[in-house]
Amino acid sequence: MASGPIVLREEHEIDLIRESSLIVAKTHGELSKLIVPGADPRKLDALAETIIRDHGGVPAFKGYRPAPEMDPFPSTLCISVNDVVVHGMPPIVKPFEEGDIVALDCGVVKNGYFGDSAYTYQVGEVSPKKRRLLKITLESLYKGLEQTIEDNFLGDICQAIQFHIEVNGYSVVREMVGHGVGKNLHEPPEIPNFGRRKSGPRLKEGMVFAIEPMVNMGKHKIKTDADGWTVRTKDGLPSAHFEHTVVVRKGKCEILSSFDFIDEKQKNFS
Repeated sequence: MASGPIVLREEHEIDLIRESSLIVAKTHGELSKLIVPGADPRKLDALAETIIRDHGGVPAFKGYRPAPEMDPFPSTLCISVNDVVVHGMPPIVKPFEEGDIVALDCGVVKNGYFGDSAYTYQVGEVSPKKRRLLKITLESLYKGLEQTIEDNFLGDICQAIQFHIEVNGYSVVREMVGHGVGKNLHEPPEIPNFGRRKSGPRLKEGMVFAIEPMVNMGKHKIKTDADGWTVRTKDGLPSAHFEHTVVVRKGKCEILSSFDFIDEKQKNFS
């Protein structure tokens, strides 16, 4: 991930990030209706690319290569099922089964600016344990966003997420983090989902972040498959992932992405 100073975005840049983020949100909305038993991840991926390009965007993940020794990511979406934390590759993901939880992570670039958002979906009837994992993970995202305001510290975001996750009996993935976003998919700073209050850089209006709790039902340890991309829990227990792209403001952050388009049935974790 890139290192260096945190960029303060001007309002016209924030407008362009918002535009890309809303394409992501609309893509999630269309896909959310199709998360059912038997759904083919490859067809969802193809549809996602069509939606993005129809809105004038380009898939941000397809062909992405974070290191020269890695193969480029082959798909528009990261589709991560059950014990897969992040970076599941649609071509090798089997059709969804009743009771699965499926995290879809989607990124878009349009007019030179990126948007990024993830949501974890339920396939049919999901166990109460999995639903609670989704509920707490989603809540932890908004606990972090409450702290994403001018004059707070980066560590305030991280600590708020960590506290909500751990007080509810779950584990925070250490190695995978949120990040700045703007002219690049990944920009400074790295935003862990754990940390200490009043640590790290002070937040200023115009900073744009992708904040994304990744939460394990069991232990926090993870492993990477031989494909070099698929990251899963070491103990084989489920993991959940939610993400918003936001801009630091005074008093309350502005969420540039949206979950409003997602099928209401997918928002019921009770």
